[in-house]
Amino acid sequence: MARTDRIGLMPEPGRNGFDQDAEREVHYSTDPRDFGWVRENVPCQSACPAGTDIPAYILAILQGKYGLSYEINREANVLPGVLGRICSRPCEDQCRHGWPGNGAPVGICHLKRSAADLKNRGHRLNESLYGPSGKRVAIVGSGPAGIAAAHDLSLMGHDVTVFEREDQPGGMLNYGIPEFRLPRDVLHEEIHNALRLGVTLKTGVSIGNREGEMPLAQLRGEFDAVLLATGCMAATEIPLRDDPGGGAVDRVGNVEYGFDFLLDMHRGATKTVGKRVAVVGAGFTALDCARVARRLGGEEITIHLRTTEEYIPVTRDEIMEAKAENVSFLGLRTPIALHGGADGGLSAVEFVQNRLGGWRDNGRRKANPIEGSEFTVDCDTLLIAIGQRTAHGFLDADLKLDRWRNAEIGEGGMTSLEGVFAAGDYVKGASTVIEAVGQGREVARGIDTWLMGKPRRVPAVRIEKVTEPLRERAWDFIPRVHMPTEAIEERSHNLRQEVETGYPPDLAHQEAKRCYLCNLHYKIDVDNCIYCRACIEVAPKNCIKMVEGIEINEDGTYGNLLETGEWDHVGAIWIDNNECIRCGACYDVCPTKCISITRNQLCMVEVNDD
Repeated sequence: MARTDRIGLMPEPGRNGFDQDAEREVHYSTDPRDFGWVRENVPCQSACPAGTDIPAYILAILQGKYGLSYEINREANVLPGVLGRICSRPCEDQCRHGWPGNGAPVGICHLKRSAADLKNRGHRLNESLYGPSGKRVAIVGSGPAGIAAAHDLSLMGHDVTVFEREDQPGGMLNYGIPEFRLPRDVLHEEIHNALRLGVTLKTGVSIGNREGEMPLAQLRGEFDAVLLATGCMAATEIPLRDDPGGGAVDRVGNVEYGFDFLLDMHRGATKTVGKRVAVVGAGFTALDCARVARRLGGEEITIHLRTTEEYIPVTRDEIMEAKAENVSFLGLRTPIALHGGADGGLSAVEFVQNRLGGWRDNGRRKANPIEGSEFTVDCDTLLIAIGQRTAHGFLDADLKLDRWRNAEIGEGGMTSLEGVFAAGDYVKGASTVIEAVGQGREVARGIDTWLMGKPRRVPAVRIEKVTEPLRERAWDFIPRVHMPTEAIEERSHNLRQEVETGYPPDLAHQEAKRCYLCNLHYKIDVDNCIYCRACIEVAPKNCIKMVEGIEINEDGTYGNLLETGEWDHVGAIWIDNNECIRCGACYDVCPTKCISITRNQLCMVEVNDD
């Protein structure tokens, strides 16, 4: 039974509205058991760094309400059309539909894009605005963390100014990701929407200590709070056999760091590659470099991995599309030397063969070099994309850094400098766009709390009664809908032609059917249950169980079910929501109607001082 805490709390105005909630049977809970239920039973939302309400926006697509789906997305991340194209999709790795025996994960990312693509062109954005606070906040960097924080802080009534050193906002979204993955009109529209409520954007302004730059001390003097969201703006140097600092990269022609290669290209520089292009690296930047090289005329494109394709941290779709463009993946090798030709340009890269080792602390496999296994690969161009790192040369004060030389933050996101906060890759190191958005929003709440002297919004669980099942058992057997793509011959020589074309309405509706809607909580009222077993007999999976009790965890959440097969030990018939696929068969067959359905959703509620 959920405990509702109404004292001092009121729902945040938004898509549901106060009057609508009053008409529906809705209440807001701060009971740890309800938070625990959502955390355990909605694995996609729990895996999303921004906490996106994934079942809710997919249900809206199923109902043909694309604008509503888009707004549900924007409540958690302010760039749905962007993330619907380039998100790393941690949610899909945890999707219950992808568990053993359940088929392939739902195309959550593709459906996010569908909400953005299929909404009406004149769709009205909904925002919840606070009155002016009289506080001023400076944000350094307009990447995903900076944009997300600027959006939220402006809604909270603060006067926000974003400083960006480049000519256009977006950070690596604009200058690092190729247009065939992220069209710039989509990016610019969503950045405009995020900043349109009074945020001042100053581009071409560098924060630093050199001539013509604005010192950080000046920002600290003019603003009540400063947020550093500068990301990882320096390439990680490659250590070589006789050159641990990677200095040979500057001495040998046709060798470049992939990060700088993409950055320069998107700034307008003309880039060229040879016929044989080698890319060293295993992330999205490496794949982007390889696919760009193909479009620039490279004929033999190879990506060289320290481990194997199975362990690289990119989506399977990205690997598949790269292979479709005739990019080859070669594993178990580490570059150790660069060989130049008579003209001073690159002629070959020397590698050492690896074998797979154990697991690193970050969850990735180790690569152990094999002594005496050196070999060379002839190539004309080498692009090195082994990572990025943070840069702190713009600081004019000592900032405490962690052991990876990223900014160290405390509660609320504040650094060791009073009133100076940090978010995104500047804190986490090179991560993903969705992680940067999630942390940008989290730190924005910390800044607001610090500026106002108290929290104005706190988490809660919104619990709404649902009067009937919302999905059908037959939908479980729909195969995952493949994302349509542009023909290879049309895209392989065009840097701007978007590869993925998006779901049309019929395919979006079909894929949306596959979602289990895991935020639906099926529960049996044990006082009205007559133990007839009708629900157990129609259950398509082992989801309804006879139990003699249930464990309670230290944090108050429910633990393991204590099952029993002996009727004299049965304390209740219990729906195991970990197995439940929300088909509604039990609800329909119950003779006493003792099974209820609620929709349990994480939300933010305003602290009411009245």
